[in-house]
Amino acid sequence: MTRLSLLCFVTVGILCRSCSAETQTHFSQKIADFGDTVTYTATTYKNNVVNYVARKVDDFEYNPNQGSDTIVSDEIIISDDDLLFGHGDDTSTPNKDGLINIVAVGDIMIGSSFPNVGFLPPNDGRDSFKYVKPYLKGDVVFGNLEGVLLDNGNATKCPNTPAIDPETGQPKAMTCYAFRMPTRYAKIIKDAGFNVLSLANNHTGDFGDVGRNSTKTTLADAGIYYAGLLSKPTTTFTKNGVKYGMVAFAPNIGTLSINDLDTAKRYVRELDKKVDIVIVSFHGGAEGAEHTRVPKTTEMYLNENRGDVYKFSHSLIDVGADIVIGHGPHITRAVEVYQDRFIAYSLGNFNTYGAFNVRGLNGIAPIINVTMQTDGKFVSADVVSIYQTKENGLMIDKNNRAFGELKRLTELDFPNSGLVFRDNKITHSSK
Repeated sequence: MTRLSLLCFVTVGILCRSCSAETQTHFSQKIADFGDTVTYTATTYKNNVVNYVARKVDDFEYNPNQGSDTIVSDEIIISDDDLLFGHGDDTSTPNKDGLINIVAVGDIMIGSSFPNVGFLPPNDGRDSFKYVKPYLKGDVVFGNLEGVLLDNGNATKCPNTPAIDPETGQPKAMTCYAFRMPTRYAKIIKDAGFNVLSLANNHTGDFGDVGRNSTKTTLADAGIYYAGLLSKPTTTFTKNGVKYGMVAFAPNIGTLSINDLDTAKRYVRELDKKVDIVIVSFHGGAEGAEHTRVPKTTEMYLNENRGDVYKFSHSLIDVGADIVIGHGPHITRAVEVYQDRFIAYSLGNFNTYGAFNVRGLNGIAPIINVTMQTDGKFVSADVVSIYQTKENGLMIDKNNRAFGELKRLTELDFPNSGLVFRDNKITHSSK
């Protein structure tokens, strides 16, 4: 056992006094078995992993029925955010046609004041959604918030990143990627039309718990529902008489794990008992233009397990999910309809200003407006293609390249899907 492993062992013993004997034994054995790995990981992430376990260990119990490598939460907590956000319970009558619309996009990071204000957009972000706002209208308008809402502070993973180059006196180029959107940008996102955001991704922890807590408070104040953190795994709300629940997953610290399928199923089952429509979001799959295909197996990227997004999506639909929305690869991937439920495997970079790569396939993405029955069954999806450039930001793509990518990749990955792509609309041949 390494010295760090011994320290972890003692820490667990002190902080886990209330844990069961099985839990303590499990932790101790894992620390002993993987001492070298713990040492490497803790060094790489500057002890964030060890500190995180120390803070959170009392919240978890080892369940011997889940297998030797799984730690699961004792309790599935489903919060009613209609009441939390002071919106009341919307009991209005659903649409007369019995249909609902979920508008979904991929990654959103509209400008970062870290490491310096040179990474903020023109006009302080007020024009960020200027050309796409007419298309961000639905019962649910969803995106993945790829960063935190925080006004100051240094990134926990970039502790020595200066804002100004001491030699030139000029703003320093970003070499450590951490995204800190000013809290005032929440209103811009809200005014664009978004009412639900996922926080389950690799940048939600860029500024530690300070960043997470500021983001949660800021979104709540803006009236935007959110989910995907261990401290806020789900959200539920009512719109036009339909009750929605959303849960989000990622392979990152502080989020619900995309790789713990048993726990993911438990969350979906519990949501399904309480709401009409269950929305699942995931941040998973390998990144970049070389990874446009859905491989139907576990994807590794930068030595990190990014999940088996195909198995994950199908498994959660099997237990009650009504729509699955993916992001993370920073490019567009295929879509699928499984058990009459819609899956988008990656919606790419939607509005990612500054340090993001928006060249080629990384710079195009869809806005997908999914029409569903109130029982969750897929009806159709309308697609608006967008593109980004460093100079002009987010624009409507009259060449419809993202729609073309959706069609091309779906025909490659799911040749028997029965989906029909025509005139920027997706339908099913059986409908």
